[in-house]
Amino acid sequence: MSLAYISHPDCLLHDMGQRHPERPARLAAINDRLIASGLDMALHHYSAPLVERELLEAVHDPDYVASVFDASPEQELVWLDADTAMGKHTLSAALRAAGAAVLAVDLVMAGEADKAFCGVRPPGHHAEYKRAMGFCFFNNVVIAAHHALTYHGLKRVAIVDFDVHHCNGTEDICAGDERVLLCSTFQHPFYPHTGYDCTAANVVNVPLAAEADGAVFRHAVEEHWLPRLASFSPELIIISAGFDAHQSDYMANLNLLDSDYAWITRRLCEQADRSAAGRIVSSLEGGYDLPSLARSVEAHLKAFFGEL
Repeated sequence: MSLAYISHPDCLLHDMGQRHPERPARLAAINDRLIASGLDMALHHYSAPLVERELLEAVHDPDYVASVFDASPEQELVWLDADTAMGKHTLSAALRAAGAAVLAVDLVMAGEADKAFCGVRPPGHHAEYKRAMGFCFFNNVVIAAHHALTYHGLKRVAIVDFDVHHCNGTEDICAGDERVLLCSTFQHPFYPHTGYDCTAANVVNVPLAAEADGAVFRHAVEEHWLPRLASFSPELIIISAGFDAHQSDYMANLNLLDSDYAWITRRLCEQADRSAAGRIVSSLEGGYDLPSLARSVEAHLKAFFGEL
């Protein structure tokens, strides 16, 4: 089994300030853990390219894309919302994060990798059609799905999101698109206070109450996600891999463990083996407690190899 790991040094340069939770140390902690565990040696490393602007404008409002480019500062931070800021390296990092997801699709579709993980930042799942928010500028997984559907000619792509925060941006762009099945779990009520009332037929939202643990999460996946994934029969699965539902993460109040991330990864691998020739693309979203983030990514990647 070949697993691609796609990243770029630019993703470490994006910095929204010393006290911001979405900080460069997140990627550094992941990289250190992969090296210490020996897993780094088993990965095929790729450098994330800059995404083409045409792809951004196919997923986001072109005027919004232009506004992000225009806002890119030379020195001081520019705040696009209360918690989402651009520094002088942010635009490049955001273009690399989206470009990583596109490259990941190309690699798995060409058979050069069975699965791919994008170790990138900024994250993307809160980025709506015409709005940046929640640390996100461009919606990396939706850009990947669009590329798979249009460039590679797939007819059915599933996006699954187990971040503790609802993927409002992904839902905003994909709701109603019958070519995409969106499955998500998230703490509710909680930021961004969306997802509980969506009626789109292609969206499977499963709100979880605060303090829900792995048993509750696994039951939700088995009851709501897996049957819909089986009937949809996706030709590619794209994961918004947020690890902030971990018991140790201070940003929220769910109680997942490393083993729960390994479990959901294996269930998605089983579906991918049945309908998608094993193809999975995963892109990093949340996760802010550095030790649990690093361990959870390790568990996620090892599960791709069938080790957990």
